[in-house]
Amino acid sequence: MNLHRLDLVSLSLFCLVVRTGSISKGAGLAHLAIGAASKRMSDLEESVGAPLLERHSRGVKLTPAGQALHRHAQRILRDVDELAADLSDHARGVLGVARLWANTSAITQFLPADLAAFASLQPGIRIALNEADSHEVVLAVLEGRADLGIFADRTPQLGLQTLPYRSDRLVLVVPPEHPLARRRRVDFEEATEYDFVSLSGATSLAQRLALESGQLGKPLRIRIQVRSFDAMCQMVAAGLGVAVLPDAAVQPLVRALGLRKLELTAPWVERELLLGARDFAALPKAARTLVDHFGSRRDAARSG
Repeated sequence: MNLHRLDLVSLSLFCLVVRTGSISKGAGLAHLAIGAASKRMSDLEESVGAPLLERHSRGVKLTPAGQALHRHAQRILRDVDELAADLSDHARGVLGVARLWANTSAITQFLPADLAAFASLQPGIRIALNEADSHEVVLAVLEGRADLGIFADRTPQLGLQTLPYRSDRLVLVVPPEHPLARRRRVDFEEATEYDFVSLSGATSLAQRLALESGQLGKPLRIRIQVRSFDAMCQMVAAGLGVAVLPDAAVQPLVRALGLRKLELTAPWVERELLLGARDFAALPKAARTLVDHFGSRRDAARSG
């Protein structure tokens, strides 16, 4: 085994072959001749000292060694892409990058203003922002794909250190002709008598609603599931059900679509969004600067 002979072109080609299931198709995507691609795959197998691909008339299939190499190759190529981005940032005068993952609630309600203020104060720091479900955010931080994550308070934290980020409140959104539309507030148990529009079951909001309705012995009557707050409000406006959503996130949509927003009388509708890291003290300088900024913005919001 001579892993020093591995090169990025061959690893990239190998991943393309795995993705397409064919050496010829992988070669096409890599802009290589089929013969050259086949030779690179053979050289790769010689370097690792084990067969990587089972070759068949209909394509190729990974061997156990190939599966192991594929996992590592994907990580290596991703790291190289991040290295290229970092070096490009330095060439353009960027002083650092803070990798932030956040759930939809944080991105729609608070992060636009927070990050705009940060960019004005720290033009030399770039924010690499990804939107994901709260559980995915925690895993991204835990696995080192993100420096920081913002997620809902009931999400398993898996050993992450956390700080408070912001608070939000859930409300019930209904179409204007709905039987509840003339009410100012409603108990969640009463709302469960109607059809619901929901996010996917993997989201922290959907899981919170499933837990609370289950404790009432009234599982939600979910009529349709979508992937965004915008789509949820569109479905509510079309008369497909009611929805529970963060108050600040849906205010513009409620006005634009003529919907009604009702206060929910239940203690769990007050939520905390948390800022998490594996170790705040060990963060890169750019990420630590962002943490300090979030803290000052949170304090200003509370005092205001």
